[in-house]
Amino acid sequence: MTIVKPSGGSSGALKIAVVLLSISTVGLLGATIFLATKVKDDLHDANAKDQNSPHDVMKTIRRTPMGTNPCAGKKPDLPNLACIIDQVYQTGEQAASNVTKGYNGLRSTDAVPITVPYYQAGLCPVNVHWHLGTEHYSSGQYDELGSGPTDIHRRRLAAGHTRKGFQCHHYNADDPKFTKPFDWKYCKHMEVGQTYEVHWPHSASGACGTPNQYQTPFYDGVFCGIVPVTNTSQQVGVQAQVFTIVNDNDYYWPNLFRGMIVDGDFGKDMAVYTGSTTGQTRDNTICSQYAPITWQVDRKCHLISASSFDKMCHDMLRQRDDMSTDVHAHGSRPLVADEHSANNHADL
Repeated sequence: MTIVKPSGGSSGALKIAVVLLSISTVGLLGATIFLATKVKDDLHDANAKDQNSPHDVMKTIRRTPMGTNPCAGKKPDLPNLACIIDQVYQTGEQAASNVTKGYNGLRSTDAVPITVPYYQAGLCPVNVHWHLGTEHYSSGQYDELGSGPTDIHRRRLAAGHTRKGFQCHHYNADDPKFTKPFDWKYCKHMEVGQTYEVHWPHSASGACGTPNQYQTPFYDGVFCGIVPVTNTSQQVGVQAQVFTIVNDNDYYWPNLFRGMIVDGDFGKDMAVYTGSTTGQTRDNTICSQYAPITWQVDRKCHLISASSFDKMCHDMLRQRDDMSTDVHAHGSRPLVADEHSANNHADL
């Protein structure tokens, strides 16, 4: 038997190939470890941003594509009137009223409020906006004994701009979540620690389920005319929920734009009655003609993160109709006197 020995040249080439293969393997292993670590770090960063900075999911405002808006200009021309002339009521019952459990107004009315969730009555939300402080009054929750930060609303009041309503009882100047400034991206002139009453007008005549569902002014959405409005107390309603804003994402709710929160204590203790539209152009001398409409009001004040509000403003700015004039707090109407408040208050 003859044994053929490899030549010296072949042996050298084999050694070089082995070395190169080893280097490639080590390099590939190192690259794999690096990429795995980077992916892990990226996921960690993404989760951290998800928890701590909801702004990261809404960096760019992309509006709904433009198109024909059938609701534009549908607000009826119903100016405010003197509430009473020669001892005769000139308008229907008014809002916002006391909603403390057990309260009832003195104004006699035949109007019947909607006593089921609005979606069950065929209504959809057509707008969202909010008021500085509260227009409603709920003893022990939001009332004359509530408190909050003062700088912004004092400056506004001094300048004659926005009237502040009642405040909640949550504010604590020694707790940073009530005092730490928030970097607002989309809402305007808002304040951590402050109380706001959010309103979601609903209508059976809205452009429900279409790109034109949400409108500013909200009257355009309410009276859009998809179906005729023949019974306002059964076809038009407002959800109202009260919040104190905190700079703490443990209180983050992502879909405030779409309607009041119903979960646990949120939306659990509700007052229902018929009233009118509100706002600081009305009081107990000048009344709204937009009445009667149903009000469903959460009696409890809740904590909510500033980021929840900013996400809501972001969603508003994405709508087909221009809602930019609603991304700040509106002034609050003074509490409606008993004689203007309906005598049909009930629990929902």
